[in-house]
Amino acid sequence: MVKQQRGEATVDLLLTTALRVYAESGQQGFTVNAVTAASGVSLGSLYHHFGSFDGLAAALYTRCMGRLFEELTRAVVRTRTARTGVRALVRAYLRFTQEHRDAALFLHASAYAGYLAVHAEEIRAAKESQLADITAWMGTRMAKGEIVPLPGPLVEVLVMGPVAEAARRWLASTYDLDLDEAARALPDAIWRSLAPA
Repeated sequence: MVKQQRGEATVDLLLTTALRVYAESGQQGFTVNAVTAASGVSLGSLYHHFGSFDGLAAALYTRCMGRLFEELTRAVVRTRTARTGVRALVRAYLRFTQEHRDAALFLHASAYAGYLAVHAEEIRAAKESQLADITAWMGTRMAKGEIVPLPGPLVEVLVMGPVAEAARRWLASTYDLDLDEAARALPDAIWRSLAPA
């Protein structure tokens, strides 16, 4: 029991430190040496828990994704209509981006990273599990005719595509994009793309 708790604490320390290293040093500074030095955890221990540095990065991606999806799920399941649910989903994503900038930055910067490809199957399974409540919510609304019946991946593109792009641009700081303005404009625009005719 004590050994298991120590192992969980080490995993948490490595993931927390990895996110901090990424936030402070960017992709170039996000290295196994930087994470082990900053955490004080040995390379052997990192490999024991994650198998590789890619495994650590994939676990960090899954953790950040899980935290985002928790926020999205919490926002959606409280709503009563399809319109208020979609609007809540959009606003929750943008709020998460502002309040958890480091996690959002890691998620968006990781989109084409090699560790996602190497661990694609486990990340896909985690995503599917973490999105289950939102998927069920959307399915119920489609069945009732409140949302245009589309395949799940297309709904995700319509909802998350514009929001993710707004977040990405805000995180890049090279665009003059105001997330508060996006939170006012995008919810209704996205809702119109899903509303039945």
